Amino acid sequence: MKRKINRRKALGNIVLTTGALSLGASLNSCATPSEENSTPTSTALKGNIRHSACRWCYSDISMEDLAKGAKEIGLSGLDLLKPEEWAIAKKYGIECSLATDDCANLTEGFNNASLHEKLHQPYIELIDKASEAGIKNVIVFSGNRNGISEVEGLENCAVGLDKLVKHAEKKNVTLVMELLNSKVDHKDYQCDFTPWGVGLVKKISSPNFKLLYDIYHMQIMEGDVIRTIRDNQNYIAHYHTGGVPGRNEINDTQELYYPAIMKAIVETGYKGFVAQEFIPTRDDKFESLRESIRICDV
Repeated sequence: MKRKINRRKALGNIVLTTGALSLGASLNSCATPSEENSTPTSTALKGNIRHSACRWCYSDISMEDLAKGAKEIGLSGLDLLKPEEWAIAKKYGIECSLATDDCANLTEGFNNASLHEKLHQPYIELIDKASEAGIKNVIVFSGNRNGISEVEGLENCAVGLDKLVKHAEKKNVTLVMELLNSKVDHKDYQCDFTPWGVGLVKKISSPNFKLLYDIYHMQIMEGDVIRTIRDNQNYIAHYHTGGVPGRNEINDTQELYYPAIMKAIVETGYKGFVAQEFIPTRDDKFESLRESIRICDV
């Protein structure tokens, strides 16, 4: 029986010390890609998609082993890394494709005006660190509604993010707000439909603020994924994947056909990262990651 992982808890509990996590027998079951004869290397990939994966989905694998394995598979980035993890990724030629830190809170975000002062300073520090490290994207969240209307929440986000976006412009960093489903995983989250997120991007009106279009989440909320991507390509700076339903592997066990979705993304001229954000069900998590790259490498 597969174990359900909570993203919020996983993001908050990843152990970062290289030697602190002894995998023992579980590491044997998560064999590194070099042990598989069928492993595609970076030279075998087509180069149309910049492949990444989300750190929290592999929280039981040390950062060192994850970065090494990701590189061997052909990934060029890892998502949702905290500052203390960036150097480990860089050691293996892996970019931090999306930066985060403890200030990034899914439930308490910029739609709540009372939280703006609390959020500003740690985010400024994160933007500065990301800029110094050459990292281009930093994640932000709307937060939960908690009774805040759609109009008020959008206005509060625009006001609360204004100072940070202006700072990000100076630092060549883009803030990306993630679209999440409020139906299954993140009850009451406000940025849960593409039109709301696009409205916020238009209101802020800066090239340094865009959306993270999470395919898994938006399939649950809206469907019509390919049309939505084509129509809103100018407002999207980053993509996440995941199998629907269940948020597991993106193969034929679920309802989305990812090769067509990836082809549509490539056809928009998108040059950023596509990060795998599914929870592997296999004992060998690297095999699930390899499979996802093969599926998405169009």
